[in-house]
Amino acid sequence: MAITPALRRTLAVAATAAIAVGALAACSAGDSGSGSGSGSANDLDAALEQGGELTYWSWTPSAEAQVAAFEKAYPNVDVELVNAGTNTEEYTKLQNAIKAGSGAPDVVQIEYYAIPQFALSDSLVDLSQYGLDELEDEYSASTWGAVNVGGKLMGLPQDSGPMALFYNKTVFDQYGIAVPTTWDEYVAAAQQLHAADPTKYITADTGDSGFTTSMIWQAGGRPFEADGTNVTIDLADEGTQKWTGVWNQLIEQGLLSDTPGWSDEWYQGLGDGSIASLVIGAWMPGVLESSVPDGAGDWRVAPMPTYDGTPVAAENGGGGQSVTKQSKNPALAAAFLRWLNSDPASIDIFLEKGGFPSTTADLDDPEFVGYESEYFGGQKINEVLTQASKDVSSGWQYLPYQVYANSIYGDTVGQSYANKTDLNEGLAAWQDQLVDYGNEQGFTVNK
Repeated sequence: MAITPALRRTLAVAATAAIAVGALAACSAGDSGSGSGSGSANDLDAALEQGGELTYWSWTPSAEAQVAAFEKAYPNVDVELVNAGTNTEEYTKLQNAIKAGSGAPDVVQIEYYAIPQFALSDSLVDLSQYGLDELEDEYSASTWGAVNVGGKLMGLPQDSGPMALFYNKTVFDQYGIAVPTTWDEYVAAAQQLHAADPTKYITADTGDSGFTTSMIWQAGGRPFEADGTNVTIDLADEGTQKWTGVWNQLIEQGLLSDTPGWSDEWYQGLGDGSIASLVIGAWMPGVLESSVPDGAGDWRVAPMPTYDGTPVAAENGGGGQSVTKQSKNPALAAAFLRWLNSDPASIDIFLEKGGFPSTTADLDDPEFVGYESEYFGGQKINEVLTQASKDVSSGWQYLPYQVYANSIYGDTVGQSYANKTDLNEGLAAWQDQLVDYGNEQGFTVNK
């Protein structure tokens, strides 16, 4: 299940800085385990038969049931499941273990944006040595690309978050608002709605790094490029300015609700119609169903608006798992990971817990695609969401210190939201700090 922006914002800047500081320093320490040896797909089957013990760090709702199912299928393997914290809290503990040379788990949950950071420190096993690169066709292109760093397979994808437009059909119908297909139409809808009822807003957005990067991604921006320790940052590229050209209108005209995301008030606004839409990842239906019961029957899903009418989407959230080089039994760890993210029994548990898949078999499954959601008025929402997965544009990269970058977003771009001023100014401030920080940490950063 995806991690919400609210969880990111609750974590300390100091902790995220510590991770990025350690990323380069850990390049030598990251090879402290036995996980750097070579292997093959046959080794995975043999390891499962022989058995052993593994430690798995995960915060996902499906982890406990998946571990139980795995141990039932492979009784010779004992998996200790540990919730080491969500998001950056876990990453800090993992980085500390990498620096210390001990204490890391065999298998660890890592979000896509954080994988490059741990790949750079040479802390993760290249799974292609076990033949897992042959699984490429089993996953969506965007999620497979996210776990491949520097030509190495640094994990296997679990969930995905292709973006779509979630909108309150009851509110839209009440005010005669057509479902927008372009961003110009979305801005016009925002103006129409707020003019008709000043208590209602097209959406709520007070500034979130994950949302910003996803929106830039969809607009064609590619502000981050990384090749090892060589980094380029351009938060004023054409795609970025496409997005700011739209979103500045909403900010400067006061058309966005300032209700903090994931707060009680935010959920209330989604339920009473004062927040009329969300542009967000495909994992959102589970959140609405569990946390916004008053919205049942009102909400629908449509493709994400675009700039010229050509379908294109981006990912928002999601992650997978990796095998650490500290693992004493990397073949067994890789075998568990192979089962976790490719075996139908595991995937079924993941979907039952509300996850949105990265596996093409499930994205193409007629039963999954044709599911009629009672909450969404009987709409076959996965028809929209699975198509969005296919429409995700390629070529996106995160910074090798994206965890730190996200932690300072509020002090830079977030100020443009707070002051209702030009987002480009906030992005320029974010870029300056990211360039300075990267160079201070030993990266070679260009802009």
